[in-house]
Amino acid sequence: MALLPILEYPDARLKKVATPVLAFDDSLKKLVSDMAETMYKAPGIGLAATQVDVHKRVIVIDVSQDKSDLKVIINPQIVAASGEAVVEEGCLSVPDIYDKVRRAEKVTLKAQDTTGAFFTLDADGLLAVCIQHEMDHLQGKVFVEHLSSLKQMRVKSKLKKRARELVTN
Repeated sequence: MALLPILEYPDARLKKVATPVLAFDDSLKKLVSDMAETMYKAPGIGLAATQVDVHKRVIVIDVSQDKSDLKVIINPQIVAASGEAVVEEGCLSVPDIYDKVRRAEKVTLKAQDTTGAFFTLDADGLLAVCIQHEMDHLQGKVFVEHLSSLKQMRVKSKLKKRARELVTN
């Protein structure tokens, strides 16, 4: 297993749309393992392959308190969504930035596991929000793009300022 570098917004590679996984082989299993290790170490509750500069439709999520419920989601599709939730979100690709985003409260997901077997997952609450957040990454979208133009400008300014401070220190 290896820690993978996480791309940070506004890196252009975060805009790439991920392609479907076609080969369910050892390289996929290694990617999933490395992504899980990276997510736990960050620490985070979800990570899309796009965030580690691998543009395949792969997500790892673990919203459990004790980090004992890793979900591996490959080639996900939301087949049903209902309700509405407005939840404060953060992102490993947008460090230290949090804001409220409107999402579906419940989703039903069709996806594949590392062997290629299809499964269906009904999710609500934090898991539903996390799934939608990570699926946005697969479409080349970061959560701050759900915010107003003014808030997006503030986020970019804050990140540029932080980058300048890191260079001067």
